[in-house]
Amino acid sequence: MNDPEFSRLVKARPLSAAPIDLSASAAERAALAERFALVRLDALNAQVTLTDDGDATRASGWLKAALVQPCAVSGEPLEVSIEERVELLFVPAAPSTGFDEEIELAAGDLDEIPYTGDAFDLGEAIAQSLGLAIDPYAEGPAADEVRRAAGIVADDQAGGTLADALRALRPRE
Repeated sequence: MNDPEFSRLVKARPLSAAPIDLSASAAERAALAERFALVRLDALNAQVTLTDDGDATRASGWLKAALVQPCAVSGEPLEVSIEERVELLFVPAAPSTGFDEEIELAAGDLDEIPYTGDAFDLGEAIAQSLGLAIDPYAEGPAADEVRRAAGIVADDQAGGTLADALRALRPRE
């Protein structure tokens, strides 16, 4: 596995009561833009408060990002602002049993991030949260025009020469 582009290791204990501010450098933003197939990532900032939750550490806060991504239809650059709440739970990794077993997850378990040692990577968790917040189907203003030019009349109805040819191949009743 490659080193994370936006690594910020935080000791699990003792925890500071003050919020942690994270900002990605220009080099980190460029690397994250490549990772998430963005045109560019202009800003990535987060503020997170850590609290004890038994053996785990709860991270609550927000992330903000300004980015340019390609339109899912036309490929044209599309400016996007993201503001997301962040709720994560860093948990000490359970010892491996050596067996591959299926595990049922409850809704609250989905944001659990296991870690080993005495620190966890808050920056990588923020980067992953950003990746989940990016809309892979974001469309720019030219999307409908590109669809019409391709012969797509509606999402559930195709048109144009290819659609006509395919319709001609259907058996007649």
